[in-house]
Amino acid sequence: MSENKKIAEELVSAVGGLENIESVTHCATRMRFIIQDEEKVDKEQVENIDKVKGAFFNSGQYQVIFGTGTVNRIYEELAKFDLNTASKSEQSKEAAKKGNRLQRAIRTFGDVFVPIIPVLVATGLFMGLRGLLMQEQILAIFGLTPDDISSNFLLYTEILTDTAFIFLPALIAWSTFRVFGGTPIIGMVLGLMLVSPSLPNAWGVATGAEPLMFFGFIPVVGYQGAVLPAFIAGIIGAKLERVIRKRVPEALDLIVTPFLTLLIMSIASLFIIGPIFHIVENNILDAALFVLGLPFGMAGLLLGFFNQVIVITGVHHIFNLLEIQLLENLGENPYNAIITCSVAAQGGAALAVGLKTKSKKLKALAMPSSFSAFLGITEPAIFGVNLRYGKPFLMGLIGGGVGGFLASILNLAGTGMAITVIPGTLLYLNEQIIFYILVNLVAIAVAFVLTWMFGYSDKDAEKMNA
Repeated sequence: MSENKKIAEELVSAVGGLENIESVTHCATRMRFIIQDEEKVDKEQVENIDKVKGAFFNSGQYQVIFGTGTVNRIYEELAKFDLNTASKSEQSKEAAKKGNRLQRAIRTFGDVFVPIIPVLVATGLFMGLRGLLMQEQILAIFGLTPDDISSNFLLYTEILTDTAFIFLPALIAWSTFRVFGGTPIIGMVLGLMLVSPSLPNAWGVATGAEPLMFFGFIPVVGYQGAVLPAFIAGIIGAKLERVIRKRVPEALDLIVTPFLTLLIMSIASLFIIGPIFHIVENNILDAALFVLGLPFGMAGLLLGFFNQVIVITGVHHIFNLLEIQLLENLGENPYNAIITCSVAAQGGAALAVGLKTKSKKLKALAMPSSFSAFLGITEPAIFGVNLRYGKPFLMGLIGGGVGGFLASILNLAGTGMAITVIPGTLLYLNEQIIFYILVNLVAIAVAFVLTWMFGYSDKDAEKMNA
């Protein structure tokens, strides 16, 4: 019997057997179960299974952390059982029936924005690469100056860095329709209508161009880079489509449903939803900038300390909206520079535990978990090590606060979002790389030293497990 097959069998037994599992799916690091009876889950047995880095109930799901790569192989073995291996979207709908209203709302928000993140990550990397290539010091290596760069090459780099944000409303409307039960392609077209070249460009209007005025008082512009107007239009549009589809004869559905949905939603989006929620979006941005602009590094201290507490609750995806707005309006992302320190610090705390403990099993868990955190994924380190023993997690929070404070003082800001620590270096190639490495090393060092000195001992760990 293969090791992964054995782990899969032990996992099924520990969660109460096949009859207690409604469905199972997985994400990048976690196996996600919908459980019929939570009382039948032997949590201690689950956490003692080889390769398991932690487990907990959250958002209507029992989530078991294996880490990247491993989770896929365990899932392949689970799929061989007589289980309902639902897709992530299908299980999200089932899980949406559980949890309180706030949990459901935040989970839905994450379901909409998480699929969009990969293209925004790629765009951020393109921005960082462009910033690196355009530096005079780099060009000088090849005997060039900025004046030697052809306009065609600059145009190509703009295509790489601008496209995702220009058509962001189309991506958001597509994803929102998908999550709320509409037809994604209708959402895509609705989003494209919001950035139609027939409308005055949003950036042009921001710099003095005139918007179109309808009925003498409704300003209509393109919504390039806008988030909330497309999100709200997607929710309403998906629900409207479903209402129309129920009332249209099947023979006419293919023609009438998309026609009425796009007609009604284009009017509502351009004349009502867009103008109202564009104002709301700007107010949210102003509030975020106020917090990030707090003096004496207070923003970095607070956000760096509390970020991983928010990760535990599972609501951290709500900040995707903030990061998208920062990139769109400022061309940079100071939030990323702060939270990367909180991620790195949890890795530093787990590393201290791994090097200090004499337990072979804990060492085998803590060391790779710390490396995972240095690659930007903290769940194995948090749930498998730091939070389990309490104090290492607190020391990681302190390290994140100190690193975030320093990042704020140095005015660090990334060119993208959603990647941190080692991969995040690609967002700071525009002459910030030395400071970026410095703040991460400070965060790691503070968390490591505090954990080593005050945060962990095998004796205390044995008392906790006694």
